[in-house]
Amino acid sequence: MCVLLQTHSLVSCFRSQADDGSRMLRFCPVLLVLMLASSGANVVVQRDAQFDVTYDDTVTSDNQTIYSYNHTVSRNKTEGVRVSVELLSESAPSPVLFVVRQKQAVLSFQVPLILRGLYQRKYQYTQLGRTLCQPPTKAVAETQFFFVDVSTLSSAGVQYQLRVSRVDRFTLQTDKKFSFNATPSQPQFFRYVFPEGVDTVIVKVNSQKNFPCSVMSIQDIQCPVYDLDNNVAFIGMYQTMTTTAAITVQRKDFPSNSFYVVVVVKTEDEACGGSLRFYPLLPDELLDAGNRSKTLDVIVSPAINSEVYVMGMLFCLGIFLSFYLLTFLMACVENKRYDAHLSNLLCVSGKVSPYEYGSFGKFVKVFIQIDSYCRSLESVGRSRHESLSSVEEDDYDTLADIDSDKNIVRTKKFLCVSDLARKDKRILSKKYQIYFWNIATIAVFYALPVIQLVITYQTVVNVTGNQDICYYNFLCAHPLGALSSFNNILSNLGYVLLGLLFLLIVLQRDILHNRALERNENTALECGIPKHFGLYYAMGTALMMEGLLSACYHVCPNYTNFQFDTSFMYMIAGLCMLKLYQKRHPDINASAYSAYACLAAVIFFSVLGVVFGKGNTAFWIIFSVIHILATLLLSTQLYYMGRWRLDSGILRRMLNVIYTDCIRQCSGPMYIDRMVLLVMGNIVNWSLAAYGLIKRPNDFASYLLAIAICNLLLYFAFYIIMKLRSGERIQCLALVCILFTAVVWGFALFFFFQGLSTWQKTPAESREHNRECILLSFFDDHDIWHFLSSIAMFGSFLVLLTMDDDLDTVQRDKIYVF
Repeated sequence: MCVLLQTHSLVSCFRSQADDGSRMLRFCPVLLVLMLASSGANVVVQRDAQFDVTYDDTVTSDNQTIYSYNHTVSRNKTEGVRVSVELLSESAPSPVLFVVRQKQAVLSFQVPLILRGLYQRKYQYTQLGRTLCQPPTKAVAETQFFFVDVSTLSSAGVQYQLRVSRVDRFTLQTDKKFSFNATPSQPQFFRYVFPEGVDTVIVKVNSQKNFPCSVMSIQDIQCPVYDLDNNVAFIGMYQTMTTTAAITVQRKDFPSNSFYVVVVVKTEDEACGGSLRFYPLLPDELLDAGNRSKTLDVIVSPAINSEVYVMGMLFCLGIFLSFYLLTFLMACVENKRYDAHLSNLLCVSGKVSPYEYGSFGKFVKVFIQIDSYCRSLESVGRSRHESLSSVEEDDYDTLADIDSDKNIVRTKKFLCVSDLARKDKRILSKKYQIYFWNIATIAVFYALPVIQLVITYQTVVNVTGNQDICYYNFLCAHPLGALSSFNNILSNLGYVLLGLLFLLIVLQRDILHNRALERNENTALECGIPKHFGLYYAMGTALMMEGLLSACYHVCPNYTNFQFDTSFMYMIAGLCMLKLYQKRHPDINASAYSAYACLAAVIFFSVLGVVFGKGNTAFWIIFSVIHILATLLLSTQLYYMGRWRLDSGILRRMLNVIYTDCIRQCSGPMYIDRMVLLVMGNIVNWSLAAYGLIKRPNDFASYLLAIAICNLLLYFAFYIIMKLRSGERIQCLALVCILFTAVVWGFALFFFFQGLSTWQKTPAESREHNRECILLSFFDDHDIWHFLSSIAMFGSFLVLLTMDDDLDTVQRDKIYVF
């Protein structure tokens, strides 16, 4: 009962310190001495201690020492107070307990200090250094007392060394670098006060040494300060670091207009990607901490202001809206050119009085009126009913010998587009429109959970303060509202705007083509590549979704949501290849369901590769076998124009063809051009499969995307070569698009391979690649990749759209299939 009463008196004493001033601060240690004496302590010694004086002393369970310090705290000047302790005795049965009692806080620690690492491994430290928190004071100048109590339960004497010193450079200055040393048992923290007119700053901590691993934390001005490896993540914002750490701090998050910058050296390096040392886990084993001292530099710089945000947004909008303006001007010029051409035709024919031209609507009206005259100028030798392409689907596909007839047509040595454009246009248009509706449905059901998930990610980052969750370029991550890196999200706007512009261009062409069909124009019915726009609509939608999902990914880029950024890249590559194939093979192109099923399988393997592919030999063997078999089966299907069934007997039939045609008769391939393409395709894909099996790249998603891009480029190059080889030409607009797109792709890939961050490594290792903004102090290299790649994709789509415009007046039975 006596001890409880004394304890209650001591607690009441401490609670009254703030009201009674320094007199009570001096009186409280007396109560502590009385309580300790009544509880069995023999000797309690209180000393008036001085700053910057080293005290060597011995403590036992029978004697305890209280060191009393006083210092003046000023409202206009903040200085730190650091307590340094070293245990001089080599071994002690019990640790020495140090309790530092301040006006508004109590700090306690033991020597030797035991810090726990991975798998509960314990590390012992006999030298400690702790900086005392400095709560703000309202008085101009105030004298405050604090006490350092030293005690132990060891009956043998334990020798220690105590030193309390002032930290003159405790407050960080803007744009001034400050260097210091830290260890796991001697963390450091400093104070920064926002200057007038500065609302956002970037705190950067750098080191020349990768290891030991460290943690940089931003904490509010309050006591206690969490500055040990086992508690630094309890409050504020924090991130691990090897050589670089950077956190953007906003004034609105700190009511006191100031914050602490805390740097802690970790006991182990596994969090930063260091080697994992194996130790047998024994309950009472203490491991040697070794020399884990680290020299670091800290600098606090003002971040960008609101004007830079506005300039960045205007720049982004200006770039992509200029494409809208350019497209509009080109459309006006093209309309005027057609108006002038039609005016000349009307004057020469004398059948229709000249019109006043200048608008697109009048152009369409005049074109309708001179339709009969245009028909007389066409060199089309057959009417719609005499052409093979006019055969109705129902009149053809319901015949009993349909399969044999298709085999006869498609196995001709030289095929023309008219041979593979025999189905009804209305049926084919509906078939290809399914591509658009399916991808629109996929986009809705894919995007909604993605948006919900990334909002949750961003909320977790903001609430927990864990900056290791998201892999930003922290040296160029500009926050806006709840978003941590607004610039990486804004730069994806180009995909959406240019995708929408491409849809508008396709819609305009679709409308013109439908009007031409309604007028039964021979050029629309019998000439050129058959116009089916469903795949174009799907491509434009995929480009817009790529922008949306890339923006979602960059809300919090990390290991678990990488597929948001890559899924529609696979779809874009696949749709472009399908469109290239559809141009010359409109009747036998893949259905939307089978195409999207194959793309879903690709995305499925992408996820498996990231999760299980790293260092997994079995996975790479299985993937390589599937890759090679898929290439062989697809090659066979393409070579025989879809006339081979993909069933269990296909391998037997392939071996039979090889034996009869190549071994017994030594005859060359019937379709030389197709064989060249497929042989090159197989060589490329087998080489990529071998590379993956041997090298096993860590970034499986990029490896898979590289396979898709290589096949697309190979097929595109083959198409261009065969087009020129067949006597066709590339018009000026398409040629300009090809050259422009190639140049932009080159620059885009340069910025892509800068590699400012990577989720394949630890967050600390990823930050080693972080770099400053390079455009308008707002955009980094990856933002420029977003700008250029969106423009390059838009240009690539235009190439596909305009590449065969030279064939619009060429009869389909004169257009070769390749």
